[in-house]
Amino acid sequence: MVCQRCKLAVENELSKLGLHPVKTELGEVIIKEDILNKGQESILSKNLKALGFELLDDKRKKIIEQIKTLIINTIHYNDQQPQKNYSSFIAEKLHHDYSYLSKLFSETEGITIEQFIINQRIEKVKELLVYDEKNLSEIAYETGYSSVAHLSAQFKKVTGQTPTVFKQSGIYHRKTLDNV
Repeated sequence: MVCQRCKLAVENELSKLGLHPVKTELGEVIIKEDILNKGQESILSKNLKALGFELLDDKRKKIIEQIKTLIINTIHYNDQQPQKNYSSFIAEKLHHDYSYLSKLFSETEGITIEQFIINQRIEKVKELLVYDEKNLSEIAYETGYSSVAHLSAQFKKVTGQTPTVFKQSGIYHRKTLDNV
């Protein structure tokens, strides 16, 4: 889940089954009930899949989802980037060694955590460019880039065009956060 609408959709599906969500966060739901019966679990899984979600029961999948959620929340929904590097930040928040998390993520997702972070940051840059409220220096600062040159180089490497060309083209090829 990557937005408020996603959280509401999941809560709605839980309610349809007579379940009571206590806390709904990006990537995690806590329900009042201690356990789901097989029928509820099957229906919930089917209904969530129809909405583009997945019921996670594997520990490894849960950790991957936690990594993604942490990165997405940090980049897209927080005003400030972490004060330390992402590897330390992620390891600290998830209480696991970063090398374990990195290996697990790469094996499961086919890209590194670093590449996932870059892709998310570039999507945030695209969003800010489309809004046209900030200049490139402000966007670089807000998204944690050390300079406009670094942002531009990474943007071009990922998208094939400079931020200026992207903005001037008027053709905004953006991805939903869960597809980045």
